[in-house]
Amino acid sequence: MVTRRHFILATGATALLATTGLAIGAEGAVEAPVSGGSLTWGVETEPSTLNPHLNGQAKAKLILRNAYESLLARTPEGGYVPWLAKSYSISEDGLEYTFVLRDNVTFSDGEKFNAAAVAFNLTRVKDPTYSTGNSSGHLSHVREVVAQDEHTVIIRLARVYSPFLDGASAIEILSPKSFSSAQLKSGGPEIAGTGPFILDRYVKGQEVRFVRNPHYDWAPENADHQGPAYLDEVIYRFLPESAVRSGALSSGQVHVIEGIPGNDAGLFRDDPEFSYQTAINTGTPYTLYLNIHHGLTAELAIRKAFHASVDVDQVLQSVYRGERQRAWGILTPADTDFYDKSIEGAYGFDPKLANRLLDEAGWSERDGEGFRIKDGKRLTIEVVQSQATVRDQRDILLQAVQAQARQHAGIDIALQYVDAGTYSTRQKDGQYGIIPNSTTTQENGVTIYFHYLPRDKGGSINYSRTEAPEVSAWLDEAASTLDTNKRFEIYAKLQRYAILEQALGLPLYVPDDQIAASGEVKGVGFRPFKRLPENAYDIWLQQNA
Repeated sequence: MVTRRHFILATGATALLATTGLAIGAEGAVEAPVSGGSLTWGVETEPSTLNPHLNGQAKAKLILRNAYESLLARTPEGGYVPWLAKSYSISEDGLEYTFVLRDNVTFSDGEKFNAAAVAFNLTRVKDPTYSTGNSSGHLSHVREVVAQDEHTVIIRLARVYSPFLDGASAIEILSPKSFSSAQLKSGGPEIAGTGPFILDRYVKGQEVRFVRNPHYDWAPENADHQGPAYLDEVIYRFLPESAVRSGALSSGQVHVIEGIPGNDAGLFRDDPEFSYQTAINTGTPYTLYLNIHHGLTAELAIRKAFHASVDVDQVLQSVYRGERQRAWGILTPADTDFYDKSIEGAYGFDPKLANRLLDEAGWSERDGEGFRIKDGKRLTIEVVQSQATVRDQRDILLQAVQAQARQHAGIDIALQYVDAGTYSTRQKDGQYGIIPNSTTTQENGVTIYFHYLPRDKGGSINYSRTEAPEVSAWLDEAASTLDTNKRFEIYAKLQRYAILEQALGLPLYVPDDQIAASGEVKGVGFRPFKRLPENAYDIWLQQNA
């Protein structure tokens, strides 16, 4: 028999404190939540797919989390509480994970949630013909998934992989019947989950509508209430322009918006008719990853010169008016276990250094426009960005970076916004100088693996395309230990190598999310730990506001 460490997840008084669901009225009276009503939420990003397994957009999680749920939920500190699983255990050798499931859960299509459904989901998600991103991530370490009985799932790993629980516990579980639907790739009403809302209608380019699941009674224990959602329906309207979102909230066309630019924050934060909240994300900062195997960024001196040519503080102030936090490392400060703040101030804007490095590298001449040239060729670095993923004024941010590199070092930054298909091809073939990216994950430090492992070894978003053997060795060592302190030391070593020594990326700012809501909206907030806007489950509308 395998010896296990058991984790019976938090219950009782701790959960009770978080489930009052009460609000304080204008006269100081306690107001109980009210059921009913329709909420309209203006969002910045339209999902590229409504299938949560295939979605790669952190912004879309706000929408999809209404209908699709996972085995465990997270606490603000990064721990776990029950959700679709009521407990879990890990064998002493770290190779076997056992989840004991709730017995009262039903998919919205009427199918029973059980161990067979979970095992089927994990097996399908592990299949690269279905989900390339997931199959090369956490589940690539899985040897087998077994439904031991109706409510017990055992996952066996081929080797110890310390971030496994973070990832596996967060995979959304779909009704097995969904996998035979013609809507599987795109998502849609036929793709059933267990969530408090049911996907009812999707109008491409306009909105997506969810209706309340009347049978829902299995919210995570740190939710503000149990039982069905308060709202009858929630509608997410796709409003990609920030000014349009702000205007829609100000004029009462929507109840809530997210993705609020720095210039507009004061409109809602300083007005008592609205609520305003913000929270930084876990994961990786918005970073310009420099390709070390293509074009001029293959040269270390040019990468370091680019680093030194950009006054990041000035850029952020000019674009966000003090509403975004500068980034320094390979993780955000929200990742409290593994963020190494010793990187802060260890490098930065230094135009003298940038120009000296370029002169020494033979880029000492300038053309008529002030750009550096060598052998008649301009020092041009191409930035490739998918148009579909541009948000949070990042197009303006990149223009500011472009101006800095030109002004301070004579570097030509060519901004290329491309469609999703072209972006995928360029990314796969490595035909770019820089790709900007940020990731928001609920996994402690695990996004590092996706960014720095070789692409054929799980580095699905390794935009710098590093294949340094020492990097792979460090990540392998970190994945093989459950010692948090040891993992911190290894990640810190990787951070110094990636940023200070090799200039594989230039971190710009720490992504955060903002929510502004009209006064009658209660219960709106952020997901614990991951800090993305939470779904509409705990939201209710105050009457006669």
